Amino acid sequence: MIEDKLASLGITLPSPPAPAGSYVPVVVTHNNLAFVAGQIPTEGGQVKFKGKVGRDISIEAGQQAARLCTINALAQLKSALGSLDRVKRAVKVTGFVSCDPLFADQPKVINGASDLLVQVFGENGRHARAAVGVSSLPLDSAVEVEFIVEV
Repeated sequence: MIEDKLASLGITLPSPPAPAGSYVPVVVTHNNLAFVAGQIPTEGGQVKFKGKVGRDISIEAGQQAARLCTINALAQLKSALGSLDRVKRAVKVTGFVSCDPLFADQPKVINGASDLLVQVFGENGRHARAAVGVSSLPLDSAVEVEFIVEV
């Protein structure tokens, strides 16, 4: 069912990106929570959106980066769970936006992730959230997104 929804949105999940460090991409607890490690906007093994949002790339490109991070996170979840149909609801999203200190539109950027989760999971995609500005992210990524889902 979720696979059909993704297809209707024109989304094909990629192979899950390999971790860029000493961690696992998803941890599922006995309390039915899955924690997805931070995902950056990679496509074909390359970072697609680099630099600082609001300086090097637009807010709209930052939203696309957050959406791509979420697609990568969904690929990680599918790999860990076997099926995205096991996801009951999105619980929490944390988005990090590489930006200059005076940039204040982090919530607009991370809407790229939040809006996609609602498109995919409907009301069960609504979640608590934090949108944080940071001075840099791994591999000069513009955005990084992590989230928690109930399974």
